[in-house]
Amino acid sequence: MSPIKVSVVIPAFNAAWCVKRAIDSVLAQAFRNFELIVVDDGSTDGTADTVRAYGESVRLISQANGGLSAARNSGIDAAQGEWVAFLDADDWWKPSKLSAQTALVERMPELGFCSTWAEVVSPEGEILHLWTDDGLEGDILPDLFGANATVAGSGSAVMARRDLLVRCGGFDTSLRSVEDIDMWMRLAAISRFARVPAPLACILRAPGSMSRNREVMRASALHVMNKNRSLLPRSLRGAHWRVSAAGVLTDFSKWRYRDGDRAGALADLLRALRLAPLARGRLVASLGVAMLCGRPL
Repeated sequence: MSPIKVSVVIPAFNAAWCVKRAIDSVLAQAFRNFELIVVDDGSTDGTADTVRAYGESVRLISQANGGLSAARNSGIDAAQGEWVAFLDADDWWKPSKLSAQTALVERMPELGFCSTWAEVVSPEGEILHLWTDDGLEGDILPDLFGANATVAGSGSAVMARRDLLVRCGGFDTSLRSVEDIDMWMRLAAISRFARVPAPLACILRAPGSMSRNREVMRASALHVMNKNRSLLPRSLRGAHWRVSAAGVLTDFSKWRYRDGDRAGALADLLRALRLAPLARGRLVASLGVAMLCGRPL
């Protein structure tokens, strides 16, 4: 038998309600040279029983709850494939997802990681929007600082070389959010990226799922921008980084304003203005006027 090419890792916490759909979508892949690992991260529901029902088709790893990054890292440690493909337990793939990505990396052996576009889907099955990019390829580290969500599909569409994931030290278990973006930054600093321009991953988006975690996302996003600044080429650690950080602040200022925190929103705008007065000044001014006047954003 040929060696395992791809190890699929599904982290799962209290996912009995959805993990079957994720598993079934992997087992339905046209590409067959894979192993499937589900990491049960301390679930208190029937997640483990649901996974065990698949028998030898799925390898179950059970551990005490350590969070998403710890679960992904356990999957990486257990993986026997050259490549690791990640899928969150509440998301799913279309049948050609792995075949398209493996064809891509065979055609471009210099790649360290790759992704696909994605459909963002409501719990009722409605496609809310397509998560695409602007032809992202090659050295994408500056792009990741400029737009954190630029890797479409992110934690449910990326496939990466296992040895590079290990070299990067795995996912950062200290982060409570955007741990995937942090990893893509570290991978982009040592390897090249490409994507399949087709929506082959499906991302479930429940109402209110972002607003509940907005402040955690903000703090984590700013921390990741700071901790990874040194990964940028020296010429981009100044103005490019400041403009990128100001962009993060203006984005979250709008969310804070929509959530009713006008003082916090205006404080973020002032921080953004101090960082990049020329590049972001006009945007900050227009947002500030709208917020002071109570206009909807």
